[in-house]
Amino acid sequence: MRYNNYRYIYCKEGIYYFTRRIPKSLQEHYVKSKIVFSLRTKSPIAAQKRATQLAHQLDEQWELLRWRDAESIFSRFSSKEQRKSSAPTLTESAQIYLEQKANGRPKTFESAVHRCIKSFIDIAQDKPIDLYTREDVNKFRDHGLMRGLSASSLIRNLNTLRALTNFTARERGIPPLNTFTAVYIANQDKGVQKRKAIPLNTILDIQKECLEINDEARRIIALLSDSGMRLSEALGLTKADIKSKNSIMYMTIKNRSWRRLKNKTSERIIPLVGASLVAIQESMKATNNEFLFPKYCNEDELKANSASATLNKWLKKRVSQGCVIHSFRHSFRDRLRSVECPTEIIDSLGGWSKSTIGEKYGEGYPIEILFKWIKMIKEDE
Repeated sequence: MRYNNYRYIYCKEGIYYFTRRIPKSLQEHYVKSKIVFSLRTKSPIAAQKRATQLAHQLDEQWELLRWRDAESIFSRFSSKEQRKSSAPTLTESAQIYLEQKANGRPKTFESAVHRCIKSFIDIAQDKPIDLYTREDVNKFRDHGLMRGLSASSLIRNLNTLRALTNFTARERGIPPLNTFTAVYIANQDKGVQKRKAIPLNTILDIQKECLEINDEARRIIALLSDSGMRLSEALGLTKADIKSKNSIMYMTIKNRSWRRLKNKTSERIIPLVGASLVAIQESMKATNNEFLFPKYCNEDELKANSASATLNKWLKKRVSQGCVIHSFRHSFRDRLRSVECPTEIIDSLGGWSKSTIGEKYGEGYPIEILFKWIKMIKEDE
């Protein structure tokens, strides 16, 4: 292919970028329709030279993908005995995946992976991962729906299988696999019960009762009620995570070996106010352990499922149908909205994903600014 001057590049703020649209026939192999990245140069000549080399590399890669897609079309005409593969089986792939991904995750993560691949193997057998077909996946989908599995559970299983097989393919240099991608599931929202926020007057009643009982389980609920934390984030707290600056007590939420966070934006600081402040103060006094909630967390294990079952059982009699322990997090966001807290600060306090690129820059808000807004939810009561 011949490349004219200044093809596949453009200049932004003095820096040249490579850009090339992915052919429609190959877009299923990519997560975006266009490839764009910085060439890290201000020289148009250097940029064009790099872009030409990259374009040639892409052409070669795309040619291989086209051949692979053609082979997958013809492979259905081959007998199963003729089809060979050196790829790991699904069971072997699970081991490869868990060796890299299970570190620092709770035991439930590994159990969920094993449970997922067992249910798939029961339907489609334990084969090399590049020999599974969409027919295998559709049988798995149909069997799950037939036995009453919810759409959300089925999607979660398919996501696990896709992540597992794609990770193994990359690790072993196998061409990208699309077998578990874009599986159609009708009525995905059917039977899914949306979590509700807990009304403020109910929260106040629960906080009062929790602080009167003042045991470990009730202190966890009180902590969640005015902080917007996820349950696992609260359970994994240690005394070292509680700090003070300018008379403001706050929590630092970070990845720990016993408790992984959901994503990078979950790392944050949360000023303590109201029932959450009292719950932390009482927990600091109540335990000689470095962990604030030792019944549910230690260096080896985070018992999030056990805690969730216990807390939701107690909470069930005190809240309306559809409300669970996670509902405090929904309420927290609503309460911040009600005092006209800026969305960027709401996201920062709750550890929600940043909505714009600009929000990802800088070190975040000072503790004093976060405290100014979070204390307003108590002043508004």
